[in-house]
Amino acid sequence: MSAASPASLLDFLATVPDPRCAHGRRHPLAAMLAAVCCAILCGARGFKPIAQWLHDQDIALVHALGFTRKPPKWGAFRKLLIALDPTPFEDALARWAEAALASSPSGAEDGDAPEPVALDGKAVRGSIGRHEGAVHLLSLMAQRYGLTLRQTEVGSKTNEHKAAMGLLQGLVLEGRVVTGDAMFCQRDLCAQVVKDGGHYFVMVKDNQPELLRDIGDAFSRAAAAAFSPSPA
Repeated sequence: MSAASPASLLDFLATVPDPRCAHGRRHPLAAMLAAVCCAILCGARGFKPIAQWLHDQDIALVHALGFTRKPPKWGAFRKLLIALDPTPFEDALARWAEAALASSPSGAEDGDAPEPVALDGKAVRGSIGRHEGAVHLLSLMAQRYGLTLRQTEVGSKTNEHKAAMGLLQGLVLEGRVVTGDAMFCQRDLCAQVVKDGGHYFVMVKDNQPELLRDIGDAFSRAAAAAFSPSPA
């Protein structure tokens, strides 16, 4: 196996605290988490499909993921993921995504084009509980590569606008343009993006007629002021 690159997923997953006791720990944590990531990306949903995906792979890929013995069964994935703290796991994936972007070519000929990152909120399919609604997640995605940089749950007592402000805090926005729909056309959010060195592009459509009209009026007044004759 070749040496891991600076943006190797396994290197970042190795920083996640292992919730398992040392006794009987048969497989590296990074290997199991990498298998979870790959299996989910390939459409696996649930402990058994994740384990089945791993067992269906060629032995070379299994070794590349970091396994040194026969791959674990679904029960091992179940015990691990139930005990795992999701916060450091998500943080490791976010740091890996940032590193992967930094080591990839921007695709811009002059190198000056800002990197587009999209704010998007969705209800998670299959997450509806018996007495509660579906989990609502807000994600920040690098559009060029399809990598999720950050993600947070939008609680019932807040909204995507407020959740977005927390999601963007501490993120490097220099050289990036944050895109979103009319939900994110808010003064405080746009001011925060500019303050942190970024740009924003918010799309307002006909389904927000009052906001669209106000924006049109503002630009019309600005254009009239710019081209009006100077006073004598």
